[in-house]
Amino acid sequence: MSIQVKLFGSLVDIVEKNDLAIEGINDTDSLKKKMLSDFPELKGQNFVVVVSKQIVIGNQLLKSGDVVALLPPFAGG
Repeated sequence: MSIQVKLFGSLVDIVEKNDLAIEGINDTDSLKKKMLSDFPELKGQNFVVVVSKQIVIGNQLLKSGDVVALLPPFAGG
C-alpha cells in the first residue's frame, strides 16, 4: 500500500522535500511514528494531519492512494 505525503512550510525545510511516497503505512498514527523515526528533526514540531482535505483528530485508517498533508501552524493576515 502506498500513500502520498505532502509537506508544507517549515516541515519542507526539515525534510528537504515537499512530497513523499510512503509504503506500508495503514493509519495516521503509524505515519507520524514513521515520519519522526525517518526525520528526527520533526520531534517537537507541531503539525496537523489532513486526509482527503479533512483534519484528522486521533487516529484514522488510510487506504492505498490516499494523499496526506502535514501542515505546520500558520498565521495569516
